[in-house]
Amino acid sequence: MTSDGLAPSTGGRAPRRLRFRTEAGIVAGADIGATGMVVGLADLSGAVKAHATEAVDVADGPEVVLGRVEQLIEQLADGFPGSRPLWGVGVGVPGPVEFATGRPVAPPIMPGWDGYPIRERMARRFEAAVWVDNDVNLLALAELRTNPQAAASGDVLVAKVGTGIGAGLVSGGRLHRGVNGCAGDIGHVAVAEAEAVVCRCGNRGCLEALAGGAALAREGQRLAACGDSPVMAEMLAATGGLTAADVTRAADRGDVAARLLLARAGRLIGGTLATLISFYNPGLVVLGGGVVAAGDHVLAAIRESVYRRSLPLATRTLRIEPSLLGESAGLVGAVHLVLDALFARDCLTSWLREGSPAGRPELAMATPAAA
Repeated sequence: MTSDGLAPSTGGRAPRRLRFRTEAGIVAGADIGATGMVVGLADLSGAVKAHATEAVDVADGPEVVLGRVEQLIEQLADGFPGSRPLWGVGVGVPGPVEFATGRPVAPPIMPGWDGYPIRERMARRFEAAVWVDNDVNLLALAELRTNPQAAASGDVLVAKVGTGIGAGLVSGGRLHRGVNGCAGDIGHVAVAEAEAVVCRCGNRGCLEALAGGAALAREGQRLAACGDSPVMAEMLAATGGLTAADVTRAADRGDVAARLLLARAGRLIGGTLATLISFYNPGLVVLGGGVVAAGDHVLAAIRESVYRRSLPLATRTLRIEPSLLGESAGLVGAVHLVLDALFARDCLTSWLREGSPAGRPELAMATPAAA
């Protein structure tokens, strides 16, 4: 901080003003998804100043994926104006994370990542404190810090429907992770209609096994192959494979089978969210992820199911809105994950006398409960 003159006196000595120097350092963030990632740098206010987006296959493993994340951070830092120290790094991954250690735990769509020391690896590379969380918690944190409706509500449920399905919970204006960091893992809640379907986690009957992006692509391909979907059959013949986005495009072209498939997914997701809404009673539900962002087919079915299945009192003032942050949401959340931790009281007092947390990777281990 720097001096910014004196404030008006209210009696006695005039108070001194301090101005926060947002340019004193930079924070790096990486949002790693199942099929893509966004890496960027931000100033100390959380404003993203540079970023890069790349396709990625998280199944390639941590050595390949994190190696590329590190390269991108260094490339962005080299092109950043001025010489600013790196204050910290935030990383999001598409699977359960034990927040106290920063390690993924048995992540269903991340082979080779179980127990991998993400924090330790990146702390050694950058000599900075590193925090790791799951991607949906980052989405929830981004909404809390940038969405006025979320900040005003204080009690928010953020659901992400992409390759997988997950939720982030904000209670009383703070991100709720649970005891071990896996609160909100709704993709593996059992639903009756999925009893015969084996999920990637190894169980049967998971919501994600019927309504996630991978499930939509699989079912869309089946409908195309058996002739029930002319539009998706045309797409399959042209490309040799289908994605969840192809299902949405087919629905936009009027394909009845695609529309029914998306409506079913929305109904199943909405039914699960309705249970959570009746239990948790949030004021705002924010829906994000590629499946929701692709069109209104899923979003409309989710809303209809929620309002039909939830208790009337729970939905009296409830708002259900799509996320407006787009592909940068996870990056914004990763940046604020670091800033929230660094400026938490216990962490702040441990580095403030030195003037900067740069070069202090142990700070992440000292603040395991930072929200």
